[in-house]
Order: sequence, then C-alpha cells, then structure tokens
Amino acid sequence: METSEGFDEVVHEPDREFVESTNVWQFMQAYGIDDYEELIERTTTEIEGEPASGVDWFWDEMPDYLDVEFYEEYDTVRDDSDGPQFTDWYPGGEINIAHNTLDRYAEADAPERNKVACIWEGEDGEVDERTFHDLYRQANRVANYLEEAGIETGDTVGLYMPMVPEVISILYGCFKVGAIAVPIFSGFGVEATATRIDDAEPSVLFTGDGFYRRGNPIRLKEGADEAIEQAGHIENVVVFDRLGDRENPDVEVPWNDDRDEWWGDTVAEQDGEYDTKSLPSDQESMLLYSSGTTGEPKGIVHTHAGVLIQCAKEIHFGFDQKASDRFFWVSDIGWMMGPWTLIGNHHFAGTTFMYEGAPDHPHPGRFWEMIEEHGITTFGVSPTAIRALRKHGDDVVEQYDLSSLRLLGSTGEPWDPESWMWYYEQVGGGEAPIINISGGTEICGCFLMPLPINDLKPGTLGGPGLGMDIDIVDNDGNSVKEDHERGYLVARDSCPSMTKSLWSGDERYLEEYWSTWDDLWDHGDFAQKDEEGFWFLHGRADDALNVAGRKVGPAEIEGVLVEHDDVNQAAAVGVPDDTTGTAVVTYVIPEEGVEPSDELAEELRALVGEEHGKPFRPREVLFVDEFPKTQSGKVIRRAIEAAYKGEDPGDLSSMENPEAFDELQDAS
Repeated sequence: METSEGFDEVVHEPDREFVESTNVWQFMQAYGIDDYEELIERTTTEIEGEPASGVDWFWDEMPDYLDVEFYEEYDTVRDDSDGPQFTDWYPGGEINIAHNTLDRYAEADAPERNKVACIWEGEDGEVDERTFHDLYRQANRVANYLEEAGIETGDTVGLYMPMVPEVISILYGCFKVGAIAVPIFSGFGVEATATRIDDAEPSVLFTGDGFYRRGNPIRLKEGADEAIEQAGHIENVVVFDRLGDRENPDVEVPWNDDRDEWWGDTVAEQDGEYDTKSLPSDQESMLLYSSGTTGEPKGIVHTHAGVLIQCAKEIHFGFDQKASDRFFWVSDIGWMMGPWTLIGNHHFAGTTFMYEGAPDHPHPGRFWEMIEEHGITTFGVSPTAIRALRKHGDDVVEQYDLSSLRLLGSTGEPWDPESWMWYYEQVGGGEAPIINISGGTEICGCFLMPLPINDLKPGTLGGPGLGMDIDIVDNDGNSVKEDHERGYLVARDSCPSMTKSLWSGDERYLEEYWSTWDDLWDHGDFAQKDEEGFWFLHGRADDALNVAGRKVGPAEIEGVLVEHDDVNQAAAVGVPDDTTGTAVVTYVIPEEGVEPSDELAEELRALVGEEHGKPFRPREVLFVDEFPKTQSGKVIRRAIEAAYKGEDPGDLSSMENPEAFDELQDAS
C-alpha cells in the first residue's frame, strides 16, 4: 500500500436516521438493493441473467426516475455499435435542457413559479434574488435576441461574463434556440480568450463592462475587444452594465458602434415569451474548454440529453438534493462546475447561490458570513481554498453559525488529511459529509463520487459514480483495483455525458483519451483502492515525478509535507538531475507565525525521505508566502516549475495573484 499516513482512519460514519433520509437510500429500496457494494455492482457491471448491462439498465431507468421530460421518447437507451468512443445515447429522443430546468417551473400553475432559483451576492454586499419565472422571462428575451441576430440551431455563442444572474439566462437562452453555449472564464486574459473564440467561432459574444475583485473594478470590455481583434468571428457584442460604467462620466467604455450594444438596449427590450425548441437527444448544448497537454485547449462537446441527466443524477444522489436546499459551489460559469451546479439543481427546481468576489474580502470570514446569512445547506470549494482559509485560524470560522450546512463538497485536486479534517470539523461541525468528487470537463460530471450513505476517510473519493464503469489499471491495461496497487484511472464504458468528440475533430479526441489501451478511456490520474474499499487519487499521471526510474505523484510528496505541523501548503515539482534524471524540489508555505529556517527545511527533507525513500528527498525546500492560483483556487503548477527553471511559464492570464510568480522566482 502507498496511501499516505493520515488517510487510513474512518472519521465519518453517518447514523441510520440520516442514511434512511437520503435520496440514494430511497432508490436502493425501490429496486431491492441491500447495500452500497451491491448498488455499485448493479449500476456499473454486467447483470447475471439479464440481457442489458448494469450501465444500460441504470441509464435507462434515470429519465423516469429523475423526472426528465422528453418531447419525444427515445427508441433505445444507446447505440454503441461504433464502440464506447462514439456511443449515441437516447437515440430517437427529443429534449431541451431549458425545458427541464426552467420552462416547466415557470408555468402559470406551477408551484415553483415564484420560488427563488438563484440568490446572488456581489462583492460589495449587494444581494439579488431571481425566481424561476424571472429567469424564464429573461431567458426568453435572450432567445429572441439570438434569433434576431441570426443564430440558428448548432451555432456557437460566447459567454465572457462576470458572475451575475444574467449568465443563467444567457445559458438557458442558448439552450432554448439550440445554440451551443461557449462559457469562457472571466479571469482569462486576451490570449486565452482569443484562443477559445478562434476555435469555437461564435458570431455573438455576451460580456460585461466588468466585475469587482478585492474591492477593485476589473474591466472586461477592453480585453474582450482585444481578443476579438485577435481572433475575429464576432459580429455582435452584448455588454452587461455590472459596474455602472455606462452612466459613469469618468469611465470611457471602449466601443464599436457597428458591433456593440448594451444589454439594456437589446436583450431587455425583447419579448418575454419564446417557444423552446425540441431538439434531438445528441444535439450539442455546450462547448466547454479544458487545458490540453500540448498547450492548445480542448473543446469538449456536450449534448442536451447527456449533460442534463448526468448533472441531475449527481445532484440528486451524490448531493442528496432536497426542495429546501440552497446550493453554493465556488466556481465561475467558465468552469465545468458552474453549468453543472445550475443544470443539476434547477432540474429539481433547486435554489443556487452565486457569489461574485474573492473568498477573503473584505475579511477572511466572507464565505462563512454568507453561509450563515443565506442559510446555505450545501457548500463546495477547492482544497487549495480551504488551505488558504485555514491559515486565518479557527476563531474566524467560530464567529459564524454554520449549522445550516448538510453536506460539503470539493473537487479539483488531492486533499491532505489535516486540511480535510479542518474542513470537516470546523466548517461541517464534524457531521456534514465531504462529497469529494473527481471527473472532469470531458464528462461534465464525476467518475468518482462518495455517496452520503458512505463512511469516509480523509481525502477519499468514495468509489465509482452510479452508472460509471471505472477501474484502475497498470501499464499494460490490466486491472489492479482489487490488488490495492496504485495505477491509472480508466473508464471501461461510456456514459451519457461523455464528450461526443473534441470540437477540433475525432483524431485528437481518440489520441487524447482512447489511444493508451484498447477501448479504455485514459483519464490521466493516478488512483488506488485501499483494502477497505476506499478510493484515492494521487495526482495527475502526466505530472508524475520519475526519480531514478520510480514514479510518484507530486501530491504524494506534498501530502507528507503538509502533515508537518509547521506547513500549511506545499508544492512539489521535478527538475533535471544528472544522477537520478529528475530531482524533487518543493516549495512550502509555512503556518501563520512559523519562521522559515534551514533547520525546518532539513526536517522536511528528512520527512519525505522517511516516507518515500531517499531518492525522493527534496533537493531543495524553498519557503514562500503564496502560490500562483487561478480565481477558482487551483494552484498553477506549471508556473511553479517554470519559476524554478527560469523558463517562460506561458499564458498566465488566469492567475489571481501575479505577484506570487515573482516571489517564486526570487526564492529559486
């Protein structure tokens, strides 16, 4: 076994009353399933004596069970005659995401018509609530505008927007007309934005004058214009006035009269009624971008039926969605978790919470303050963000009443046990389970996901998601899951939300995901299942440190360092070494009040050597105050490696804190 010390103890055991209150328990009772192991087997493997596999059976049950409304019923659950790489899900059916998430709840006699669909809070404290009827009317106006602009089914529409409620209406308005929504992270700079516009080729772009970040206005329009000039394609730009720049005599908004229009003059003036289109199940709904290993982003193609049913399944079973829940996941609309949160919750007429600003502005208790004020029941955040907030101490959290929280969530990177326990005990009160999920933009969902009925160890991802045939294999593609060895995370079958291909074509799609082994999706993560059945991830396989012929994930080195009482965060990178090929170099952020020293550095080097062996002992331990991070809280590892090597880190337009890169260079 290679699981890190500190991960081996079960710390969360849900009581019987809670278990029997969950949605997944009700599903198990309805289908005569006795326990978790039988549930996973029933939904992911071949069923003895049955003509259909568990995967087929489960996904065929989901539309009715989750109350997914098709305009036209599908002929069969799937056609996989071209292999798992090109599975056609729900062929013959017609559907629209917007009908399921919005229209049916806004009808005159719908009890949810005036229910709050979204609570929004700006960094300046402004609060806005939108009902399902509000969003319905606004999404219809978006749809009517798009048709007026010449947008037809299958056309792409860009969203380079601040996090305001209007992004929901834009997303659903695109779905209504059959356009392909292309969300672009609002923190991207010109180069990253232009690359995505150039690839997707939208003729319409929604943007804003800007947004607030740490008390300062961040203006989007100028960057949007530069990206358009670089990429082309855009014929119409709709600008939402978030900052009030339109009426501010001290601010001159860059403007092209032949192309640019204010939201208030265009969308707001459209008719509030629109007949949502009935679309084929496999009609493209979104084009989401994921980073590529070559530096070119990958355009992930999602469908109406696939993304709707996957998101709804995960919110219902994994996050135990209830009618009274208020769901807050810290994400921009440009990341997968943004649309996932909206689609999954709104399918059940759930209430989502959206926040514009930084997690610690104007004070480090901002998240906890909003959870108390708005009665948030489900809160999702990255491990990096929790590590940063933990530095401010327990006293900050203890000022607020967080008893409304039922479940916690996390995704994006491996946990260290200490931070996981802090999140569980200080934020969740030692009662709310942490649903630590992992999947990706490629499936707009999760390969691995604990269920609320599961016991939990710190950092575990539980096991395979329902309906997801997931395995761990060695270099030859042989399963090592039950041998409890570390290997590569793979999918042995398709799922409805798996990308149809890549926007750039099938060749890159097959090369990226299906070329390592025959008919196995290579997700690129190191994974391991321990003797008690808990699954863990050990970081990206393409980030692996190959030291003297032995590979280890950076997360495994970092996990050892963070276990030390004086270390808050750690990052490990590989650098060239004449003897071992690669040597480990680590950067460390000390706990508050801890002074960096040669003695501490040597102690940390020894600690890694004891845990992983002398070859992995860091060549250097360097101390810094912060790591370069995206606005969603992810550490930009390539920037750390580039800083040490003195190389160009490439596009850093998504970086939240550019000064951190300078500090890394000074420390190296």
